[in-house]
Amino acid sequence: MKHINSLKKNSDFQKVYKTGRSYANKYLVMYILEKESEDVRLGISVSKKVGNSVVRHRVTRLIRESYRLNKDVFSSGLDIVVVARVSAKGRNFHEIESAFLHLIKMHGIQR
Repeated sequence: MKHINSLKKNSDFQKVYKTGRSYANKYLVMYILEKESEDVRLGISVSKKVGNSVVRHRVTRLIRESYRLNKDVFSSGLDIVVVARVSAKGRNFHEIESAFLHLIKMHGIQR
């Protein structure tokens, strides 16, 4: 299984928040920053407001799986930060994936 490139440093997240564009829907907020390199990096943020660690980790896994199954749709050279809203708590995979794909279409970043 191939490793997903991810944003790890707080400075990377802050750069995407400040200079990237954002769109939101009922469950997720997605920030996109276009960059020079070829790789696509994903960062996921789930606040403690969403729930305890079990709930937060489940939401994170659902978002990561939505990205993994649809990563061929992304054009190259992007930093993506997905922020889960409180309403994402208790949602199933199909609802999260649908919200994720909706945001991809809003950003217009499909190949």
